[in-house]
Amino acid sequence: MIVRSLHDVEATDHFVDWGNGTSHRLLTDKDGMGFSVCHTVVRANTVSLLQYRNHLEACYCIAGEGEVEDMDGNVFSIRKGDMYVLDKHDKHLLRGGRDKDLILVSIFNPPLNGTERHKLNDPAGSTY
Repeated sequence: MIVRSLHDVEATDHFVDWGNGTSHRLLTDKDGMGFSVCHTVVRANTVSLLQYRNHLEACYCIAGEGEVEDMDGNVFSIRKGDMYVLDKHDKHLLRGGRDKDLILVSIFNPPLNGTERHKLNDPAGSTY
């Protein structure tokens, strides 16, 4: 059995400040489960161009608000209880809310190693 808290992760290199938010990589590849689980915070009033070329991702909003936009210009509001899934390695814009952070549980398959970092200054978007 694995039991791990946000506090536990903050003392490791699996707590990542990725520029426009934070990610607690609670479950990673080394745990051997075949997927990873992250507690992700997207800071209010931020926009990030992202693409996961090596991972599929499902995100479930547990608090706050924000938006995800696909490359066709479709914008989806995300609030507590909503899920979005990047099932085709979709490039996307992820936005925190105007006044609130967007707080997600993010599931990655295959799992993250836990130390990946975004490169938000790349005009083509951050990928890993």
